Amino acid sequence: MIYLDNAATSFPKPPLMLEAMRDFTERVGANPGRSGHRLSIEAGRVLLDAREQIAGLIGASDPFDVVLTKNATEALNTAILGLAEHGDHFVTTSMEHNSVSRPLRYLQDRGAETTIVQADPLTGRVEAEDVVAAIRANTKAVIMTHASNVTGTIMPVADVGEACEERKVVFVVDAAQTAGAVPVDVVSMHAGLVAMTGHKSLLGPQGTGALYVRPGIELRPLCFGGTGSSSESDVQPEVMPDKLESGTANTIGAAGLAAAVRFVRSVGVEEIREKEIELAGRLLEGLSRIAGVRVWGPPTAAERTPIVAFTLEGVASDEVAFILDRRYGVLVRVGLQCSPWAHRTLGTLPEGTVRASCGYFTTAEEIDRTVGAVAEIARGRGRAGQPAAKGAAGEDYR
Repeated sequence: MIYLDNAATSFPKPPLMLEAMRDFTERVGANPGRSGHRLSIEAGRVLLDAREQIAGLIGASDPFDVVLTKNATEALNTAILGLAEHGDHFVTTSMEHNSVSRPLRYLQDRGAETTIVQADPLTGRVEAEDVVAAIRANTKAVIMTHASNVTGTIMPVADVGEACEERKVVFVVDAAQTAGAVPVDVVSMHAGLVAMTGHKSLLGPQGTGALYVRPGIELRPLCFGGTGSSSESDVQPEVMPDKLESGTANTIGAAGLAAAVRFVRSVGVEEIREKEIELAGRLLEGLSRIAGVRVWGPPTAAERTPIVAFTLEGVASDEVAFILDRRYGVLVRVGLQCSPWAHRTLGTLPEGTVRASCGYFTTAEEIDRTVGAVAEIARGRGRAGQPAAKGAAGEDYR
């Protein structure tokens, strides 16, 4: 099996992640912040460890500025809906995930305004000056993906963030595809809010994520309830991160996330980035040599995360993905990737694309086998009724 769906969720995971989750279950298991006994205190330390690891990764000075969430979607909803007031204006881009577009559509139906800045249909890139030009006097926030989940295109977030800071506009960054894969620094990005998910390039378990909240930014909670603090009051506490973290935490998930982020930091994001650029470049080069294949997004691997989206002339994308899975054991993502705005921008709506996404544990041999498989499908071999040539998927098509 060749797993190339890391942009959806990374696989495999570092063994340390599973070990940490097993250790929490077998040795701790208690509810953090709800009791004064030793196991509850130890569970609280697990949450703190997760915050500290994430803060260290993204350059945040205070781990209590890191709110633990169940994924980037919850983090983005907390950011967007927590900021919004009636009549606010938001700026975003045409490459955003539904985790941004749907909350904004919800707000539009209730009196907010949204300006969608169009990306280049060839590369998926949004120019910083176009985003800045859309800012108005009543703009509450600019919401922008750090990298597209469709094309992998890396956006000029630092330039946009600097302009937002000068204009006192909150800058919200969707780092779901970049945290752990591309350096993320909240200071150099001038970010007010940064949403992350734990199960992609942070190599953690599903059901984990985080939202960085810069001090001074006030958000309304999405959820109200028990926090283990200020229990004498029926009013939601203002102290962070309790204000935004009601209910029993996913502590077992936090244990796994902390271990996974510790692994990422020990390897180094720069080293991970270098390896993934090499893998994506190998895939880009191989696919570009196949007649009938069109690769979407920027021309070089350095301009993207290790995502390579492509289509094959004359063969539906869902059929390509099905054949890759069933006949070659190559697992990819097909369709719209929960980003219809991006596909409308590229002109790939409604069919979408085949998205192959490398990860830290992907090998060059797996890339070459994938290229070989796509080449066979393009030649009409390997489809229904056409036996794949033995060993062909292992050829080096570079």
